[in-house]
Amino acid sequence: MRKTKVYRSIAHLKRLDMFYFDTKTDGPTILCLHGRYGRAETWFDFIQHYGKQFRVIAPDQRGHGLSSKPIAKYTAKEMAEDIIELLDFLKVDSVILVGHSMGGAVAGYLAAIYSKRIKAVAILDKSAAADPSLPETEELKKLSLDQLKDPLTKDWPLPFSSLSEAMDFIKQATDSTLSYQYFMNSLIETAAGYQMMFSSQAVAANIAYYEDWFQLLPSIKCLVLLIRAKGNDAVSDEDFINMQSLIQNCLPREMSDPNHNVHLANKEEFYKYFDEFLERI
Repeated sequence: MRKTKVYRSIAHLKRLDMFYFDTKTDGPTILCLHGRYGRAETWFDFIQHYGKQFRVIAPDQRGHGLSSKPIAKYTAKEMAEDIIELLDFLKVDSVILVGHSMGGAVAGYLAAIYSKRIKAVAILDKSAAADPSLPETEELKKLSLDQLKDPLTKDWPLPFSSLSEAMDFIKQATDSTLSYQYFMNSLIETAAGYQMMFSSQAVAANIAYYEDWFQLLPSIKCLVLLIRAKGNDAVSDEDFINMQSLIQNCLPREMSDPNHNVHLANKEEFYKYFDEFLERI
């Protein structure tokens, strides 16, 4: 099967430079937002799957990948405003939006606040609740923005001296093959050694200043595909039910696999749910 060509470019926006993938194909536009620590690269299979029917755009969000990494709070509001700037830059009036994890929170904010620009939204394995599993949040808030460091990776021996050292360490530090691949996508070789492409400050700020957004859900008027992984690691039963009750037009689905990367863990099942979502728009 012939692959969809993916164009790589940088949008020079008012507040930052944003790297993005773009199929530039005909059809409605799907915009994909990656999770914390991620990159546009995590959507490559999705792009190939839908790129012939849709124009698919996937940016590296601020603080990640090849996009700018300003010292900031990295709130959903800030990150959503970046996406609106990107759409204006590309002269795209409206999109079908899909966001995973951190990207799901940004997608939810966009659908609620910029409803005229969003035809429908898919929120993948992201609760609208503040994350109670991160006790370091209050400690992070006591620091100035430029002092913030990601609690997960701050003690990693960065930069890694070799690719094999990086691979061995990340394999030990992650809990699944998909998580390993996810972090490897953000590994880059520099003169000093192998570094991660996400900003430690950006990740820490996104954790520290993340707020629950249940109050936004009733403002989302478009169709919402709400997918969670099997079990309740990222989205509790209570949160999943509450989100459904507050969303006017909700299509809730649970994956049979517990991996947080719901769009990668069981692609056949995910695409079945996503096709159902597209048919209803």
